[in-house]
Amino acid sequence: MDLLALADFNLVARHGGFGRATRASGRPKATLSRRVLELEAALGVRLLERGARTLKLTQEGEVFHARMAPLLLEIDETVTALKSGASAVSGRLRISAPLLFAQMALGKLAARFALAYPHVRLEITTEDRAVDMVEEGYDLAIRVNPDPDATLVGRIILRDRLAVVAHPGIARPLGDEPAAAVLRADGGGAAAWTLQDGARIAIEPRLRLSSLVMVRDAVVAGVGAACLPVSLVSREVAAGRLLQWGELDAAEIAISALYPSRRLLSPRVAAFLDLLKTVFPNGTTDELAACMSAT
Repeated sequence: MDLLALADFNLVARHGGFGRATRASGRPKATLSRRVLELEAALGVRLLERGARTLKLTQEGEVFHARMAPLLLEIDETVTALKSGASAVSGRLRISAPLLFAQMALGKLAARFALAYPHVRLEITTEDRAVDMVEEGYDLAIRVNPDPDATLVGRIILRDRLAVVAHPGIARPLGDEPAAAVLRADGGGAAAWTLQDGARIAIEPRLRLSSLVMVRDAVVAGVGAACLPVSLVSREVAAGRLLQWGELDAAEIAISALYPSRRLLSPRVAAFLDLLKTVFPNGTTDELAACMSAT
């Protein structure tokens, strides 16, 4: 397929007409029209509805433009980066990240990235759902224990574990006596925590909160025990504000940075991945805790 025809269609679609595209680019109107007709013939679908005075995208044209425009932009930016070096890293970088990781580390990482790459417009959205990266226009997604997805590639940047912690003034219950528990609001209805040593701690929910940071703060205040990521409570445990009853008998938490496999790895994404690798070279909980405590 002719890359120039794709670029000309994108130009016309972006400007809303052949005349506007001609004035913006300097390319002859007849050439743009011919290229788009050739592209439609090659695809076997109509991309534009041509009226006497108006032009609009067909439904197929809208879908095609939405998918092709980011790819063409990445090609242009990659060529520019190859010609100009690292100083050419620019444009918009959209990242989706889970709330807890954003609260723990992304503020500092975003500031560090912005200072290193002032020509990049960095946008970070915090939400725990798995966004559709292509449809919603994200360049990079940070996910916890992501499901296998053939359309995404990337790497694990951090590994974490879960530990049951409580205020030092709260005694660990004996036998089947339940422990007062602070739970995440959407954390399900587990009746007990099973630790790595085989011990089982029955729980009686006392408080449900929507954020794990809120859960930690409530546990520090002495409301009850909670099961939380080690990186989130390591400073409190080290300072004696929390006591660790044990680690959960469960698989490690893997935090991954992912991007669409069908896209070229843009200089912006590569630069952010390099920053993650610099800050978390071994992907340990200690490195995440250090990032949180850094000034």
